[in-house]
Amino acid sequence: MVIVTDTSVDPSRPAPSTGGSPDSARIAAFFDLDKTVIAKSSVLAFTRPFFEEGLLSRRAVLQSTYAQLLYLVSAADQARVDRMREHIAHMCKGWDVEQVGSVVEKTLQDVVTPLVYAEAKDLIADHRARGHDVIIVSASGQEVVTPIARTLGASHSTGSRMRIVDGRYAGELEFYCFGEAKAVAIRELAEQYGYDLSRSYAYSDSATDLPMLLEVGNPRAVNPDRPLRRAANENGWPVLTFARPVPLGRRARPSPRALATLAAILGATALILGATRRLAERRMR
Repeated sequence: MVIVTDTSVDPSRPAPSTGGSPDSARIAAFFDLDKTVIAKSSVLAFTRPFFEEGLLSRRAVLQSTYAQLLYLVSAADQARVDRMREHIAHMCKGWDVEQVGSVVEKTLQDVVTPLVYAEAKDLIADHRARGHDVIIVSASGQEVVTPIARTLGASHSTGSRMRIVDGRYAGELEFYCFGEAKAVAIRELAEQYGYDLSRSYAYSDSATDLPMLLEVGNPRAVNPDRPLRRAANENGWPVLTFARPVPLGRRARPSPRALATLAAILGATALILGATRRLAERRMR
């Protein structure tokens, strides 16, 4: 599988030679995005802007929220991953690519930057100060991941990629940056930019990112789910707690129509959360 990763975050950085001694090899810090760098799903964060721009209907918003909540409380088996992949592709079918990019750029500061964990921001700054490349690796679409990575000061980023026909999404994912695919992506980045993965770092909150974490010499669990916490304890990996989102920007005031819709969504979401929490508790018992 050939994975095209975004390298436009910092185009001034040349690709280094992969030759030389091990000490000359570069070190990278790979960060998952959702609930690792920002305090919620990056896709859900843009629900209101996409709704207000007419890209999402009220029904689509509820279906998307329900699908993601079920995914979060369920075992991440391949069948469920495939269903989520199909759901995302179907939801975006027919969307105008330029319109999506414009919405993301226009609302990024109000929607995402207030959600960045202060601890993640400081950690990214520390890696950059040590001369490490910072790379965002996310299952979210690259249209969302790339501008967020740029705002965070990341060197590069990679995300899921949709097939585009005549300037619109065709309803098919060319590459889903999830699970083992993340490990493949960082191996390709290491080959392209000369990273020494044995000295590099990776950060994630989810056991679905174990393939990525196992690729590096310095894996870190951030706000881990139960399976990842168990794996971290078994392997002696550090466990980090990020709890302070940074209010970097002033939130835009939603329209009355959006407020009414969001109130309905929140009510439905509360019911879904209650049902899925009971389901998860039964499964654990």
